Amino acid sequence: SRRLLYAAAMSAARTKTWKDFYQTQRNKGLSTTAALVVLARKLMRVAFSLFKRHVMFNARLAAAKA
Repeated sequence: SRRLLYAAAMSAARTKTWKDFYQTQRNKGLSTTAALVVLARKLMRVAFSLFKRHVMFNARLAAAKA
């Protein structure tokens, strides 16, 4: 559900892996809500890719591609 993705993005925005991505969106002039929505969509794309490829999450790889 959208609420769960938004909540996950709020939590992820405070982590070392996703903080820079979130801050980049804020620096582009997006509001807090808009930046969290962008992050939620990014998290969903990453999760779907991990599911399709049957691989584990690698924070270093995610940070490099963010």
